Amino acid sequence: MGEHSGLRVIPGGRGEQQSRPEPLWREALGERLRALRLEQRSTLVDTAGRAGISPQYLSEVERGRKEPSSEMIAALAGALGTSLGDLVAQVAESMRRHAFVPTRAVVLGGQRQIAPASSAPIAPAPNAVLLAA
Repeated sequence: MGEHSGLRVIPGGRGEQQSRPEPLWREALGERLRALRLEQRSTLVDTAGRAGISPQYLSEVERGRKEPSSEMIAALAGALGTSLGDLVAQVAESMRRHAFVPTRAVVLGGQRQIAPASSAPIAPAPNAVLLAA
């Protein structure tokens, strides 16, 4: 970015945003459970039956709507042929891949834009106003 008159950089605070929202644990878990089930070409009914839960409950877990207990997660892991530890590690890795990149708000000529926080600092124009959070 070059010099712009009317440039205001708002570092941190309310200007900090995420490039994409970080998933909740239950959402990442649900995505991983569904992926494992589909890799095995197993139906909701079959997998739920092996885990001792209803297909409706499994569907809600896979969609990130329900947060199952650790015992239920272990049962689902077993039903999908993996261990609780391996499943948790896979979910953690998935969450790391979805990690967000902090950004900062930059106002150019009255229009708010988002720039990666890790980018080189923007040199303000001589008449620019820098705001602190």
